[in-house]
Amino acid sequence: MSDEERTPERVTETTDPTDADETAVEETVDDTSDEVVSGEEETDRSAESPTKTRRRSGRALAVGAVLAFVLLAASAGLTSWLYFNDYRPDQETNPAAEQVALDAAKTGTVALLSYSPESLDQDFANAKSKLTGDFLSYYTQFTEQIVTPAAREKSVKTAASVVRAAVSEMAPDSAEVLVFINQTTTSKENPDGAFAASSVKVGLTKIDGNWLIESFDPV
Repeated sequence: MSDEERTPERVTETTDPTDADETAVEETVDDTSDEVVSGEEETDRSAESPTKTRRRSGRALAVGAVLAFVLLAASAGLTSWLYFNDYRPDQETNPAAEQVALDAAKTGTVALLSYSPESLDQDFANAKSKLTGDFLSYYTQFTEQIVTPAAREKSVKTAASVVRAAVSEMAPDSAEVLVFINQTTTSKENPDGAFAASSVKVGLTKIDGNWLIESFDPV
C-alpha cells in the first residue's frame, strides 16, 4: 500500500487542535467558577460568623441561667428537707420540748385525780380540756355515771400531787411519761382521809401544738 492511501487514517486518529483548545478553556472556566463560588461561601461564612457567635453566646447564657435556677431550687429543696427531717425533729425532741410534755403530763394527772363535791362540774371540765381521743370519751362517761353521783352523795373529795415524773419515750408528736402520785381522799365515812401512792404511765399526743393525754394506765 502506498503512502497516499495510509494518510487518511492518520488524519482520522489525530485530535483536532481546535477541540483541544475548547476543552482546555472550559476546564479553566470551571476551575475559575469553583474558586469564585468558594470565595463567595467564605465571604458569607465570614459575614454570618459574628451573628452565629452572638446566638451561641445567648444560648450559653440562657442554658447557664436555667442551670443556675435548677441548682438554686435543688439547694432550697435540700435545705428544706434537711430542716424537716433532721433539724426540726431534733428541735421538737430536745430537753426543752421534753419539759413541755412532762409538764403537760403532770398537770393533766393532777386535774384527773383531784375534785371536790362543791366544784365537780368545773373540776371535770378542766380535766377534760387536757384529754383527747378514746380516753376523753371514757373519762366523760365514767365521771358522769359513777364519780359524780358518789362524790355528791358521800361528799368524796380527792387531792392528788405528783411526787416525781420522767419522760420514758419522746417523739415530735407523741410522748410517754411515767408519773408517781400521792393521793389523799376524804368523805363523810372517812373524814380523816385515806392516803394512797401509785404510779401511772401517761400517754400524750400533740394536737395543734398542745400536749393532750390519750391514755392513762396504772403501772
